[in-house]
Amino acid sequence: MSMFCFQCQEALKNVGCSAMAGVCGKTSEVSNLQDLLIYTVKGVALVNQQAREAGINRPETDRLIMDGLFATITNANFDDESIIRRIEKALHERETIKESLKEAGVYKESLYPDYATWSGHRYSFISKSEEKQVGILATDNEDMRSLRSLVLFGLKGMAAYAEHALNLGHKSDDICDFTEKALVATEDDTLSVDDLVALVMETGKFGVDVMALLDNANTSTYGHPEMTEVEIGVRDNPAILVSGHDLKDFEELLEQTAGTGVDVYTHSEMLPANYYPAFKKYDHFVGNYGNAWWKQKEEFESFNGPVLFTTNCIVPPKASYSDRIYTTGATGYPGFKHIPDRTEGGKKDFSEIVAHAKKLPAPTGIEEGTIIGGFAHNQVTQLADKVVDAVKTGAIRKFFVMAGCDGRMKSRDYYTEFAKTLPEDTVILTAGCAKYRYNKLPLGDIGGIPRVLDAGQCNDSYSLAVVAMKLKEIFELNDINELPIEYNLAWYEQKAVIVLLALLHLGVKDIKLGPTLPAFLSPNVAKVLVEKFGISGMTNVEEDMAALMG
Repeated sequence: MSMFCFQCQEALKNVGCSAMAGVCGKTSEVSNLQDLLIYTVKGVALVNQQAREAGINRPETDRLIMDGLFATITNANFDDESIIRRIEKALHERETIKESLKEAGVYKESLYPDYATWSGHRYSFISKSEEKQVGILATDNEDMRSLRSLVLFGLKGMAAYAEHALNLGHKSDDICDFTEKALVATEDDTLSVDDLVALVMETGKFGVDVMALLDNANTSTYGHPEMTEVEIGVRDNPAILVSGHDLKDFEELLEQTAGTGVDVYTHSEMLPANYYPAFKKYDHFVGNYGNAWWKQKEEFESFNGPVLFTTNCIVPPKASYSDRIYTTGATGYPGFKHIPDRTEGGKKDFSEIVAHAKKLPAPTGIEEGTIIGGFAHNQVTQLADKVVDAVKTGAIRKFFVMAGCDGRMKSRDYYTEFAKTLPEDTVILTAGCAKYRYNKLPLGDIGGIPRVLDAGQCNDSYSLAVVAMKLKEIFELNDINELPIEYNLAWYEQKAVIVLLALLHLGVKDIKLGPTLPAFLSPNVAKVLVEKFGISGMTNVEEDMAALMG
């Protein structure tokens, strides 16, 4: 059984993974089942659009759609059984909605295509997943396939952020409605290239909306991130390491480890939890351990304690520590213990992982000292006068947005070298795990302003956009592109795709994107992005530095 997947930056030969396993480590069976899950979720979206029109849609459906999209993000879920259960749940939800439509007298079965009518039992899912119309290659026209992929992968990124917000009680019906319409549109053969281009841009608009929604959810719940020195050393207590992005999971784990003698550390994209005031009251919250997601094989080994994945970025583990890995939410991996979802109004039960931690040794230290972060839009706004003065006096010549994802390719050393080469009168604005390429370099400060301003997680790229818009207002400029800000972004998976589309919606131009342009961009679609928005790939540090500084 073969697969085809080109949704992430590691797509084989920058074309697509099409053998028995992806570069990420997922099997062809899992890849095809994920395609079938998306296919089925599109059917749920179609019938739920009719339910919305009739005013009988259920909130459970919105969560199911978001979770189905989220579970197929790169490195989130490698567990075929977990994906199969989601397909079964989606099929059941779809038929439940149809029954509601029948009861309301608005059932329109004649309108339903295969993705809204197919049925089967789990033993038939594999064969169904191999049918041509299920996967991305169902679209023969390369440009249409490219545009549909841009929309779909953007929706996956949106769903991740929407689910985090939903976990904190924040939801937008407009975002849910658009997600459904866009999913259905990716199966609509009547749409033209121009229609799909417009849909891509509309996806970017809702990308801004969903990041604003999550920003409000996080800050209203936990306070605004503030400038913080984060410890990167270790203590002598047994501990739990938390990776991923979900702050609700992190909060509940902190509550349940308080007073147990078990410490808690963040890893990779959970680092920004250190910046939120609400979490600083926990004495057993120590700091951050390690670096970006792709180094986890060495770092999980030396951590010694259990690791909790709240979202994606799982690397297939070594056997030596695989029994210490726990997943929750949309994540999954064969053999890993999975912590079930919270019930309505309840909390997740982390007692098993806490008990496990107590039996294991304390972490082995891998570094010492501190790193500084917490420069989301509220904190930077407080520094606005100092920043503006530095720009006006020439102390700061340019800002470089170096946000996005990190990855394991050797070519990503480029970002470290680029940061080292930047003139001393420049400042890096960052968010996402791309920061691990340079956030521990001794780059110093400019008049007390650190030269690396970390806003937080990948979704906090929204903060960078807010900062840019604020500076545009302060300097009384007509165009955001008139600011002394350059964009040199790294991407890896679908949350980076929605961040990119959001920036394009905001009118940002001349973005440099690397280490490779997405494999799902056809030559014609790539040409449109180059000509309309000035998007370009990275070359080498010297050439790119000269172009961007010039």
